Amino acid sequence: MKDKIVVKRSAIHGRGVFAKRRLRRNMLVGAYEGERTDKNDTYVLWYEDEDGTMVGIDGRNELRFLNHARDANAIFWGNQLFVLRTIEPGTEITFDYGDEWSDIA
Repeated sequence: MKDKIVVKRSAIHGRGVFAKRRLRRNMLVGAYEGERTDKNDTYVLWYEDEDGTMVGIDGRNELRFLNHARDANAIFWGNQLFVLRTIEPGTEITFDYGDEWSDIA
């Protein structure tokens, strides 16, 4: 993953995750890693497991700095982050946090 992304200051919010090189559509960026949790917090990623159970991961790697965008260029499938459309070097990688964030660009 370190050959694909870098964390640096973001115009969206605080720090963000940026492409180091061209990332093509459907490419795996990496896995959101950390301890499983049942408590919500700043860096917790929630996703629905195959059996319908909600899983929370308290992020510990670079992907915890991903910022929100309604017109996101990446998506999580489980805890795996994939590219939705080609992302050029230097572009911030974003994902849609969900409906609770619908009023935020």
